[in-house]
Amino acid sequence: MAQAEDRALAERIAALEAENARLRASMEETAAAAAEERPARTRSSGRGRTVVAAILLIVGIVLAPIAVLGGWARAQLVDTDQFVATFGPLAEDPAVQAYVADQATAVVLEQVDVEGLTGSVFDGIRDLDIPDAAKQALTLLEGPAVQGIENLVGTVVERLVESDAFVEVFQTALRTSHTQLVAALQGDPDAALSFDESGQIGIQLAPVIAEVKDRLVDAGVGFAASIPEVDRTIVIAQADALVTVQLVYALAVTAGTWLPWVVIGLLVIGVVAARNRPRTLVWTGAGLAVSLGLLAGGFGIARLYFLASVSPSLMPLGAAEAVYDQIVDRMAATAVALALFGVAVAVIAWFAGGSETAGRIRELGSAGFGSVRRAGLARGVSTGGFGRWLDRQALLVRIAVLVIGAAVVLFTRPVTVGLVIGTVIVVLVVLALLELLRLPEEDELAVAAATEEVAEAEAEREADGDDDDASADAPVTGANAR
Repeated sequence: MAQAEDRALAERIAALEAENARLRASMEETAAAAAEERPARTRSSGRGRTVVAAILLIVGIVLAPIAVLGGWARAQLVDTDQFVATFGPLAEDPAVQAYVADQATAVVLEQVDVEGLTGSVFDGIRDLDIPDAAKQALTLLEGPAVQGIENLVGTVVERLVESDAFVEVFQTALRTSHTQLVAALQGDPDAALSFDESGQIGIQLAPVIAEVKDRLVDAGVGFAASIPEVDRTIVIAQADALVTVQLVYALAVTAGTWLPWVVIGLLVIGVVAARNRPRTLVWTGAGLAVSLGLLAGGFGIARLYFLASVSPSLMPLGAAEAVYDQIVDRMAATAVALALFGVAVAVIAWFAGGSETAGRIRELGSAGFGSVRRAGLARGVSTGGFGRWLDRQALLVRIAVLVIGAAVVLFTRPVTVGLVIGTVIVVLVVLALLELLRLPEEDELAVAAATEEVAEAEAEREADGDDDDASADAPVTGANAR
């Protein structure tokens, strides 16, 4: 009976062990399948993030030069003060002054018949009872007199355009023209800028001619008082293209307002979505440097094309160069500054990355800062609780400093090379100060251990000194006593 029970118990135990083995094998198979599926899902998710980040960054880098152009266009089209600040300095350019002087002189001489007025004066003198020889002499003097008056007009106009008063007149004309142009582009029916029957859109130059007239009268050129109000314009477009011009204006204003923010958003989201953010920042900074560098180089190529396309009969080469340079100067400077900013971002991101060279450089820097901190601690100089907090939050504080530096560059207007270089220097100095101020626990332990070793060494030296003194003070015995 007992043997039967033992046999049944053994069979039951064997069955339970078999079931346990089967369940264990099933669990192992399930775990293995899940382990195989998890890396595949992780790899798929990682590839998806990489693709999305790459698309966002590529679009942002491609749109960056367009954002620079859009921001400049919006400032010029919307802000009258900015428009005057951009083009106002042309009044002080010698080539532009010469061009304006020639045009103003031509307008004045068109409005006043100098030759006819001079001829009338000489005819009146001839009608007087004078000898025939004198009449012949008057005929010889009539031509030089006409030329002399024309030269006088040219001299007065040249002095005017070279004076400070002309700068004020030029800026006033620019302000009036820009205000009227914007009103016309916005569809204002009361805009002073009109579209004539020939389909031309023109900017009035009446203020400049009026000032020339006043200056000539003040200079003693009496017949200048007869110069009428001149309705002379500079043609800028055709009225049949007005709808297109207004559409371009609306697009430029909209793009100039939102496109820079869109570009910044694309770049930030792309970097955040990337798996390896330091490496992504390196490529993003390099991409920005290349795209904006190409934009800056494109201005040089466009300059050659522009100068070749301007007819000398329309504008002298020197004046055309001055106008083009004044127009693109700020855009080119912004492109160069942002390209330099891209280089700085790439270098800083590489330094923070995982390459062996960057890691070695960081180790050297950390060792140097650590030596300075420990030297200060050994002399009682400590940042205490603030330093310990700063050490715990070191990564967060560094990121905050870098983000603030980037914001200063991106949100300051205008963006210049000096601003970028100055911001980079300030950021590096702040990071160095933070590295000096933080107080790692290992530094405190190292200084404490070193201090303890020094104290033990001093204690041993004092103990050795006491033993030597005791030996010297011991009484003389034995043979020495005798």
